[in-house]
Amino acid sequence: MQSIGLEAGEAIEHRMVNNAIEKAQRKVEGHNFDIRKNLLEFDDVSNDQRQVIYQQRRELMGADDISETIVAIREEVLAELFSEYVPPQSIEEQWDIPGLEQALQTEYSSIQPIGQWLKEEDSLNEDTLFQRIHDQVVAEYQQKGEKWAQQGVDIRMVEKQIMLQILDQRWKEHLATMDHLRTSIHLRAYAQKQPKQEYKRESFELFQELLANIKRDVVRLLSRVQIETPEEVEEAERKRRELAEQRMRYTHAEASALESQSQTAQPQRPEVSKPDTFVRSERKVGRNEPCPCGSGKKYKQCHGKAA
Repeated sequence: MQSIGLEAGEAIEHRMVNNAIEKAQRKVEGHNFDIRKNLLEFDDVSNDQRQVIYQQRRELMGADDISETIVAIREEVLAELFSEYVPPQSIEEQWDIPGLEQALQTEYSSIQPIGQWLKEEDSLNEDTLFQRIHDQVVAEYQQKGEKWAQQGVDIRMVEKQIMLQILDQRWKEHLATMDHLRTSIHLRAYAQKQPKQEYKRESFELFQELLANIKRDVVRLLSRVQIETPEEVEEAERKRRELAEQRMRYTHAEASALESQSQTAQPQRPEVSKPDTFVRSERKVGRNEPCPCGSGKKYKQCHGKAA
């Protein structure tokens, strides 16, 4: 400012300064606009997914009976599971029947002797086998619904509550995953890739995985969930208390045994006799007195040096 003849406190009205400030402000505003634009493009990806999930949730909240949805989801999930162990358009030697039986029992609590069916019936092929497995899973689920109805439990309400809980839980986990992806996606630029395109591609894959996981979790939980009778609850509570008491007794017994072992294994310390007190029988020679040896020197300069 001194070069253009301005003093302290004087208003800046020089054209060169005004142009420099205007250019700097234009650059800063353009940079901020690019940041907001980039942020908005990332938010649009999450917003599209959010609208899909919220639409599904609103439909669930407004529906009293979602049995048709459950039926469609179950058929889709079973078909996916079946294709993992029985590849499409494959021969019987390529089928993993023990793995399919184990998966049905573990995931959906359905015990099906598929290997025995294939030995007894030569007419079973890929399509008829899947239909038979599907029909048995549906029949077992219908029997569960009838049993719950006798106990006063509405299975339609259970289906709705379970699907809402799984939808909310999986959506929260998906949002956390998206945040992690968004934080690190800019590193893709080092590999000569567009971060925005990579984010859109991977977020779409994550969203597809989210929808598939929701369907699998709903069918799995509805197939495995059981309602206990009051007698079963009391029996389970009694066993829990007995197990807790056994653990408590075992803990006390183990602690007592360890304490007794430590006492028996502790070595006894030998008795240490106290040292006798030294008592001088002769008079103590002063440092400035003549040395008793008869040299004529002071005691501190003769035999008293070492002392």
